Amino acid sequence: QDQLVEPGGGSVQPGGSLRLSCAASTSTLLSNCAGWFREVPGGERELIARIDHGDDTKYADSVKGRFTISKGNSKSTLYLQMNSLQPKDTAVSYCAADKLVASRQCLANWDPAPVMGFWGQGTQVTVSS
Repeated sequence: QDQLVEPGGGSVQPGGSLRLSCAASTSTLLSNCAGWFREVPGGERELIARIDHGDDTKYADSVKGRFTISKGNSKSTLYLQMNSLQPKDTAVSYCAADKLVASRQCLANWDPAPVMGFWGQGTQVTVSS
């Protein structure tokens, strides 16, 4: 069955880097629309980065230029490369994917969190001195 698994996050000092990964149980789960979110105070999930069917991407302003979302060659793994990390980036991060959202809508100006059909379990990212 379709499933997303996040092996784990990590802890780094300010200015450091981490790479998150998310493994899909099927070869097509990440093909339509996938992304990374992080939990904010209040429990809501903030959209950080998205990647669509053609591997076009879009980022939140807060991480633009620092984070990169990508897929592995097999298209069954989702990555988030995080550089120049700051304490404000400390959060639980989640990968997510959806098979039904229209392709043109994946990168549109809207919050896709409520309709994402599949979620990883979350992984802790900690940035501190």
